[in-house]
Amino acid sequence: MTGYAAVLLAGGAARRMGGVDKPARPVGGRPMLHRVLVAVADADERVVVGPSGPVPAGVRVTREDPPGGGPVAATAAGLALLRSGAPTVALLAADLPLLTAEAVAVLRRALDGSADGLACYVDGDGRRQQLCGVWRLPALRAALDRLAAQRGGTVDGAPVRGLLAGTTVREVAWSGAGAPPWFDCDTDEDVRRAEEWTT
Repeated sequence: MTGYAAVLLAGGAARRMGGVDKPARPVGGRPMLHRVLVAVADADERVVVGPSGPVPAGVRVTREDPPGGGPVAATAAGLALLRSGAPTVALLAADLPLLTAEAVAVLRRALDGSADGLACYVDGDGRRQQLCGVWRLPALRAALDRLAAQRGGTVDGAPVRGLLAGTTVREVAWSGAGAPPWFDCDTDEDVRRAEEWTT
């Protein structure tokens, strides 16, 4: 497989957790953000968009414009920092504490031989986990441009599903051992469940 980049989206208000810095919440003794960074440790470059606290050497941090503009605006900010020329990019929420390097590799393999599009996990109910996916970089840039054109030149506040219109999506079911890699932590109960899976 060729190289890839990783953009981690660490913004969001975390309203259901009382406004805490959600990616900094520990699961299994390590902040969720750092667990996701480990899952993409082999990426050519890693960018975190949003408040992050300390990050490992080599990880770059930026903010969406405007701050709080949502995940699509954060995606655009993350792509603006990429410079490796990697043909694919893992676009990931920063609150996926159960994500593994193998789960990312499965998505990357799903794009092998294709020129464009997105590979993302689907859960047991068939819902696409759009922030646990790997894109062909030209397809993601084109999707951002298309969405901005539809919205008068801005992606501020745009929904992530808006990126998928006209995009070839390869849906991937997780068949590996262990917890689902797309499991995100939006509530204290989610964190408790993730802790159980990591023990």
